[in-house]
Amino acid sequence: MEPTEHPAAVSPEALLAQCSFRTTRRSGPGGQHRNKVETAVILTHEPTGVRAEANERRSQADNREQALQRLRVELALRIRIARENPSALWRRRVSEGKLKVNPSHQDFPALLAEILDFWLPRHAEFGELAERLGTTASQLIKFLKLEPRALAMVNQARSADGKRPYQ
Repeated sequence: MEPTEHPAAVSPEALLAQCSFRTTRRSGPGGQHRNKVETAVILTHEPTGVRAEANERRSQADNREQALQRLRVELALRIRIARENPSALWRRRVSEGKLKVNPSHQDFPALLAEILDFWLPRHAEFGELAERLGTTASQLIKFLKLEPRALAMVNQARSADGKRPYQ
């Protein structure tokens, strides 16, 4: 991993290589299979200690995939890196000022991390940030609404600065 690459942006395989993997049983719906087989998955990113879990599926493989996506989002929310310019991924994902990505897509956590990496250290207005990132403020806010904890982080910082929250 390059020093400037966010952990949420590395390939799933590379991220898994940095993680400890644990399985366990969980109670709840799913019948006998769920109660007798260790299908719940807990991933811990060793360099940061950030952890994510999934247990809602009956398949360990499905839960591992879900836990990995959750881990990537957690890393996007918790880890900040210094950025000077938008990444190649960002430039590929912004088309005609629009930022299009589904929250369940593999690229979502990396893009979320990028917005937070640019915004949180500076507390700039989203208009300024959007111009720098080649999109609009409304596109950035719409994107943050896909992960309510990210919007809450931004609004908490804005509140501390005496600014109105984004809706």
